[in-house]
Amino acid sequence: MDGGLRPMDAEQLREHAHKMVDFIADYYKSIENFPVLSQVEPGYLRGILPDSAPNHPESLEDIFNDVRAKILPGVTHWQSPNFFAYYPSNSSIAGFLGEMLSAGLNIVGFSWITSPAATELEMTVLDWLAKLLKLPDDFLSAGEGGGVIQGTASEAVLVVLLAARDKILRRVGKNALEKLVVYASDQTHSALQKACQIGGIHPENCRLLKTDSSINYALSPDVLGEAIAHDISNGLIPFFLCATVGTTSSTAVDPLLLLAKIAKSNGMWFHVDAAYAGSACICPEYRHHIDGVEEADSFNMNAHKWFLTNFDCSALWVKDRNALVQSLSTNPEFLKNKASQANMVVDYKDWQIPLGRRFRSLKLWMVLRLYGIENLQCYIRNHINLAKHFEGLVAQDPRFEVVTPRIFSLVCFRLLSSQNNEDHGNKLNHDLLDVVNSMGKIFISHTVLSGKYILRFAVGAPLTEERHVTAAWKVLQEEASTLLGSL
Repeated sequence: MDGGLRPMDAEQLREHAHKMVDFIADYYKSIENFPVLSQVEPGYLRGILPDSAPNHPESLEDIFNDVRAKILPGVTHWQSPNFFAYYPSNSSIAGFLGEMLSAGLNIVGFSWITSPAATELEMTVLDWLAKLLKLPDDFLSAGEGGGVIQGTASEAVLVVLLAARDKILRRVGKNALEKLVVYASDQTHSALQKACQIGGIHPENCRLLKTDSSINYALSPDVLGEAIAHDISNGLIPFFLCATVGTTSSTAVDPLLLLAKIAKSNGMWFHVDAAYAGSACICPEYRHHIDGVEEADSFNMNAHKWFLTNFDCSALWVKDRNALVQSLSTNPEFLKNKASQANMVVDYKDWQIPLGRRFRSLKLWMVLRLYGIENLQCYIRNHINLAKHFEGLVAQDPRFEVVTPRIFSLVCFRLLSSQNNEDHGNKLNHDLLDVVNSMGKIFISHTVLSGKYILRFAVGAPLTEERHVTAAWKVLQEEASTLLGSL
């Protein structure tokens, strides 16, 4: 190749990678100087980039200059200590190093033989994490079940829904698809609905059961029992229940043990989605929130949310790996090999949607080893304490209310309307969110509960300290005063 970089040259890699690490380190040093939420207009980039790729190589320095001038303004800074929106997406030095090593080795580990270490390390670190969460032994790789890293919780719920669907159809006949019914609360992540769409479950058979403030938006076992009884009497077949520990809107926790009993008595697959709150359950004082997981068929948590593991790394455990394999396995001639044919190994291609997979377990392994359990627990507790601090600040200001009890590190709150009018209250909070986010100092997001527009303040960015939380509250108070003053 003329000039520029060769495809993979060790010395060129050393030189350029050092520059890239310096660039990223400088970014983290100055991350607080950027508006948290990108302030660009749609289509901003098209006008400032060339309309075709270069014929000849350009320098890394020129690219860095473009990243600074053109790309960073269009980035919403998820790792900013002033990012309080959605749920966190953690980055860390350990996670970054694991990602770097994975990129360097660049394997495609779909079956054991394609890189035995990739499969065996994944089995080991997911066993470590399962033990840390005190999951039942049925979820460990030594038995009939085991863990697998998916890209996201959306993929996790899809693969277990497909496994559950095929399992029930083997029993009742493949023509019964239109009779299959899925149950969850109306607070369950929209990923379940998408899984039903992909899995061929009829839209009208996806039951998202109503929740309310009386039980803090958790799924009521009574409401579930009634819905199931009603469907059975109409000749339908209940087959899948999804419970959530830490819902997206308000961190509601569904009562796993009571729900498990209902699922079991109706022969249903019981999946527990703890994408966000699962990380907190490594702390003994929060572990009770997943009591009942021993009755579940599958359990999922996102290490990339609140466990210092760079995106993507969604851990899924199943009790019966064969259910996944029967649903997702293919065995084309070009992939046949001795170890797989002899059934001596796990081939993770049969536990997921795509064939190809990255060496993601390196990230989790490095996070667990470079931080250790005690530091990880402290990390979680610190964020929960910061959320308690914010909750206390909100409670002291009579113009605001905390809307649902804080369980983990999310505070749901709103500015009260003096007009006692729900539409006015909703507009007021919508306006407060807009003005605060457009300033760029902090970024928060919203939800709607019982028809009310609610502001969400989620603490979980790796660099967030008490001073950031206090400053964020000051911004909210000042903008609330301006809004209320203009009424």
